[in-house]
Amino acid sequence: MSNAAAPEATRLVGMIGFRDDPDGIITAAETVRDEGYEKWDCHTPYPVHGLDAAMGLKDTPMAYICLIAGGIGAGAAMLMQWWMSVVDYPVRIGGKPLFSWPAFVPITFEFFVLFAALATMGGLFVLCKLGRWHSPLHDTGVMEQVTSRRFGVVLQADDEKFTEDGAKALLEKAGCVDIQPLIEFVEEEA
Repeated sequence: MSNAAAPEATRLVGMIGFRDDPDGIITAAETVRDEGYEKWDCHTPYPVHGLDAAMGLKDTPMAYICLIAGGIGAGAAMLMQWWMSVVDYPVRIGGKPLFSWPAFVPITFEFFVLFAALATMGGLFVLCKLGRWHSPLHDTGVMEQVTSRRFGVVLQADDEKFTEDGAKALLEKAGCVDIQPLIEFVEEEA
């Protein structure tokens, strides 16, 4: 019985092309968008103004998620306080009504903020896919480059239009240099 590790298999998960300037990444994104690719992304060391429009990205639903969750929280707070003061434990003090809503505004506001914050955090985890344990970009050393000095366009291999030669030609057409395949290393079981 051998203690040697099982050999690693590789599979192509995409193709990346680099640009060295922010205007170049916008041009490259417009080229890829116009070709009709659906599964692709841009990676930059800092936010680039206009890149979202160049990629053709839709507006995020996060504002609606936050507002709806906040409204649910405010409604839940008001309902909870009404239930406790009118139904569950009614106490009449000084002739005041059992449901005196001005006294409930601070708690209602706090529930609005709490529900909105929790929904925003959950929405970011889901929409940004933050729960992934691993990305093939980390195996290749690409992340070191695109988080410090270079701009990258990644075409994913699971896109319907993707072929290795076609992706390379498209990235060259987009003005990318240093085009590399993205390889994922998969450990095989013995």
